[in-house]
Order: sequence, then C-alpha cells, then structure tokens
Amino acid sequence: MSAEIILQQTPDHVALLGQREQLASVRNTLAERESELAQLRAQLKTFEGRYFRQVGVLYAELDDLEARIAEIEVVLYDSESARTRAEEARRQAQETHAAAFSEARDAEEFDPPPSLKTLFRDVAKRIHPDFARDDAEQKHFTLLMARANQAYSRGDTEALQRLLDDHREINASIAGEGPAAELLRITRQIRHAQRDIANLDAERHTLLDSEIAQLHLDADAAAREHRDLLTELAASLADQIADAKYRLAFVDRQVKAQR
Repeated sequence: MSAEIILQQTPDHVALLGQREQLASVRNTLAERESELAQLRAQLKTFEGRYFRQVGVLYAELDDLEARIAEIEVVLYDSESARTRAEEARRQAQETHAAAFSEARDAEEFDPPPSLKTLFRDVAKRIHPDFARDDAEQKHFTLLMARANQAYSRGDTEALQRLLDDHREINASIAGEGPAAELLRITRQIRHAQRDIANLDAERHTLLDSEIAQLHLDADAAAREHRDLLTELAASLADQIADAKYRLAFVDRQVKAQR
C-alpha cells in the first residue's frame, strides 16, 4: 500500500477533505449573499436619490415654511407654547433639510482620513489576489478584496479591521504545514464565513425594514397600477406648499398691522 493511500486513510486527511468541501460551499453562499446585498444597496440608493430629488426637497421647503410661520406666531402671541412650537418646527425643518440635501454631500469627492488609508493598505497587503497560493485562494482573495474596496469607499473602518483581524487569526499561532494545521485554518475560515453570512443577513433584514425600502415597495405596487407614487407625493406637497405660503403671508400681514 502506497504512502499516499495510507495518508488518505488518516482521520486528519478524511476530516480535511470534508472541511474543504464545507469551506467551498460556505464561501459560495457568502459570495451569493454579498452579491444580493450589493444589488439591494444599489437599488435602494438609486430610489432614495430619486425620492430626495423629487420629494425630499419639497418636504424641506414645506417644513421651512411651517417653521417660519411658527416663528412669526411667537411675535403675534408671545406665549411659551408658541415658542415651543417654533423651536420644534425649526428643528424639524433642519432635520428635513439635512436629509434632503445629504445626497449632494455624499456626491462630493471622497477624502478618507489617513488612518483609513493606512488600514486599507494593511488589508490589501494580506488579501490581494496576487498573494494567493492557489486558484481557490485567489478566487477567495478576489472576493475579499472587493469587500475591502466597498468598505473603504463607505469609510467603514470596522469592516476593514474585521478583514485584517480575520486574516491574522487564521494564519497566526498555527505551526506546521501538515493536515492538522490546515484543518485548523480551514475551520477558522468556515467560522468567519458563517459569521459574515449572518451579518449580511442581518443587514439585509434591516435594509428591508427601513422606511425607504417600504416606500420603494409602495412605489413598485403603484407602478403595477400604472401610477407614479413619487410624482403623486410631489403634487400633494406642491399643494401644501402653496397653502403654507398663503398662511405665511397672512401671519406676516398680521405682524405688520400691529406695528
């Protein structure tokens, strides 16, 4: 019996073969979940951009008008309740404005801090596909590098640090190159991949439960009825803005009449 056949019959080698198959399977699942989540992020970001351009700016205008009305009413009524309403209305207007015009800030050139650049370089030195030892590792490193690039573009220091820590944990304090050492490395890789899948699933559920995702579902339902929900919302807001402008002019005239 050859040494190779004897090796294949050792418990470590049998376990190693099974763990390699499990690692390949869990990595495929991870790649699928990452792709699905990336598509969901992009889809919601595109819809959110349209929402803020078409509807969000109108909410900002309406809330500003309501705050101006409330502030003028403080002059008219000079009461604590009027001042409280004015403060709350102005705070709401500031929040709405910040949300509506955040897209413009996001579109500005990304200028990451030096610490993020250093962390990204440290990650790239370890998981770049050029450093892979075989085809399977090169494929995995390609996926990791794509994840690192996405985290860097989002300024996600936590995700980059996790990639670095995972690499260190998998490769540190494991002596030798035999089946037992490789089995331990693969076991850690499986555990990390399963954790990442759970994190991606949690993020997906959070995104789907968000207000913008629910609004997107409503817009899709309206589209199936040949309606444009955002256009309808914008038209309704335009009417409310016209009414608010009328009320603003009215209270302004009242203040001037008292002088």
